[in-house]
Amino acid sequence: MSKLLAFDLGAESGRAIVGHFDGERLALEELNRFANGPVQVFDRLYWDPLRLFSEMKQALGLFARTHGKELDAIGVDTWGVDFALLGPGDVLLDNPRNYRDPRTDGMLEEAFARVPREEIFARTGVQFLKLNTLYQLLSLRDSPLLEWAQTFLMMADLFNFYFTGTKTCEFSNATTTQFYDPRQSTWSVELLDGLGLPTHFLPPIVQPGTHLGSLLSSIAAETGLHSVPVIAPATHDTGAAVAAVPAEVRDYAYISSGTWSLMGVELDQPLINDQAFQHNFTNEGGVGPTYRFLKNIMGLWLIQECRRAWQREGRAFSYDELTAMAQSAAPFIAFVDPDAECFLAPGDMPARIRAYCQETGQAIPADEGQVARVALESLAFKYRYVLDALETILGRRLECIHIVGGGIQNRLLCQFTASATGRPVVAGPLEATAIGNLMLQLMGLGQLSSLAEIRQVVRHSFAPVVYEPEQAAAWDAAYDRFRALLSPA
Repeated sequence: MSKLLAFDLGAESGRAIVGHFDGERLALEELNRFANGPVQVFDRLYWDPLRLFSEMKQALGLFARTHGKELDAIGVDTWGVDFALLGPGDVLLDNPRNYRDPRTDGMLEEAFARVPREEIFARTGVQFLKLNTLYQLLSLRDSPLLEWAQTFLMMADLFNFYFTGTKTCEFSNATTTQFYDPRQSTWSVELLDGLGLPTHFLPPIVQPGTHLGSLLSSIAAETGLHSVPVIAPATHDTGAAVAAVPAEVRDYAYISSGTWSLMGVELDQPLINDQAFQHNFTNEGGVGPTYRFLKNIMGLWLIQECRRAWQREGRAFSYDELTAMAQSAAPFIAFVDPDAECFLAPGDMPARIRAYCQETGQAIPADEGQVARVALESLAFKYRYVLDALETILGRRLECIHIVGGGIQNRLLCQFTASATGRPVVAGPLEATAIGNLMLQLMGLGQLSSLAEIRQVVRHSFAPVVYEPEQAAAWDAAYDRFRALLSPA
């Protein structure tokens, strides 16, 4: 029996998940969970990487006390786009900024003034979002940080460096930066040069499943473990989650559902053409190697922020309570575009949803249940909108939708997605990101050899839930109203 440990760090929480693999099936055990989230200082939003690293070391110590000193491997995955800069002596130059930090305001326009939008897409094949690493770096163009920086590391790579002393950037996360060239399979030095940004600090890129080294002896001694291999999974959480999609054929779309929803298909090569550019799709690295041709959608962030706003007002609802309230609310009273910029930053989300409805001449949701229902129906319709674009670009029909990740716990959203898209939804596994992380550790250990083998283990280990479309005529009629709110991009 192999024992592995996956650290899965998301925008709301981090988890340490133990995987027990008997050669055919994987069983999961949650070792511990810890909070994560932005830390606001003045108008800036930061991450707290040292606290997160401390939490991970505490989890290693907990493993040693409860499972013994022997651990077969460790892997870390995190969200994408955010990064750290190390200076002389490998000192962390600044706390990494959160991707919702306002420093990227106006940076898209600044970039396009230096390098045409079309050229940036042609070089990278990446969706234009102001939170992308490229625009975060551009916001530092006059900062001494770029002069002092000697190493650039994505967030998961920072933790891998702290564990092993090895400085690399894993492929799936590198492709989220918008300065990786998928045709050349390396950093796009020409693009960074064109924007006046340095390139000397970019580390080598490694593939998922790469053995990065052993846990530093000082950390092993601190936590009570023996020497442990540290293996880079797909360190971008979506890359790990999509590796755990339990599909046997590729005639499907996937949604990795959580704070963000990432919806797309898996391809053998990046798809960089005029249609992908016009629809603002992205090409992110996967396993195999494969490419995840997808679109970022705001996801359950709207519900999460609504819940936090109501908590601040003294009304603490669980997610299950909010879902039940949404289910009881009247359908199709109004819609929002989940990706409208007004919803990106933290704040009073219920007020923003009501304001959006008022400004677009729609009914204004009157209570918490109606606000939640507007958010969930709108998200399901955005999935259909993206599905329509995917099928147009690919020139073929996608027969079903696989949803993986924490969002499958919202059964109402899963049903809404099936009904809105007219496709069966296969929901599961829940812990897809941690599962993909663990599976790629097994690949790094030589116990699995391919993406097909990974998915076979997932199918044997975890049973999905299937949702069939309902009330097609009503959803089709409402979709026409939703679509009228959106711009072509």
